[in-house]
Amino acid sequence: MGVVRVGGVDVAYVRVGQGPVVVLVHGAAVDGRMWQPQIEALADEFTVVAWDEPGSGRSGALPAGFGLEDYARALPAVIEDVGLGPAQVGGLSWGGTVVLELYRWRPDLVRSLLMVDTYADWKGSLPPEEVAARVEGARRMLAAPADEFDPTLPGLYADGPPARFAAMLDAMSREVRPETLARQLSLMAEADETDLLPRITVPTLLLWGELDARSPLYVAHAFRDAIPHAELVTIPAVGHMSNLEAPEAFTAAVRAFCRAHA
Repeated sequence: MGVVRVGGVDVAYVRVGQGPVVVLVHGAAVDGRMWQPQIEALADEFTVVAWDEPGSGRSGALPAGFGLEDYARALPAVIEDVGLGPAQVGGLSWGGTVVLELYRWRPDLVRSLLMVDTYADWKGSLPPEEVAARVEGARRMLAAPADEFDPTLPGLYADGPPARFAAMLDAMSREVRPETLARQLSLMAEADETDLLPRITVPTLLLWGELDARSPLYVAHAFRDAIPHAELVTIPAVGHMSNLEAPEAFTAAVRAFCRAHA
């Protein structure tokens, strides 16, 4: 595990393997452990890096007023600490939001993009009534008493959480910090990154669960239409957490893309 201090926060990350560097950015209400199957499988060919973003996992607490740009400026510190030059950077869901913002500020650190079951933020990708419903659902979740707080977001899986990762998912859920989740969901609701999509010039893989209910396939199609030369790969019969529901198919698609653009 590595740790780099940026903006007054200790940011932890895991680094395994050797070869071209692939950086994986987790979603909301989880941490870098969600990438466990990809870390293990890809380390034979790549240097795989998975961070715990500020406020999550083994990283330090969020400073007051920490915004989307702050997340995006923390991630370069990890990439530069690894020291292997521009990276292939992938993000799932909220993690894709952070990766897009990284590209906005530091495109020099990005060799290619992997956008996984993500959004140009809720405001940029979803109908207003859906955004309003999610904001209200988040408000109710975060208002629950501490002993009743459940950070599990609705619609993550096509057929329930995969049993082989149950222990890992339970451990991550127990360690979610309500103040971090509140910030993540608030930023997703407020931001709109559609302006950035046509300006992406690096190779881009759009990797989507066919049955994703949180970021439906129409969002993937909008990304494909907006990003020049983007490639869309769908994984059959899985939902939003496609990397855990179908890890073998997911990892094979990531390996092929990263190998082609290393």
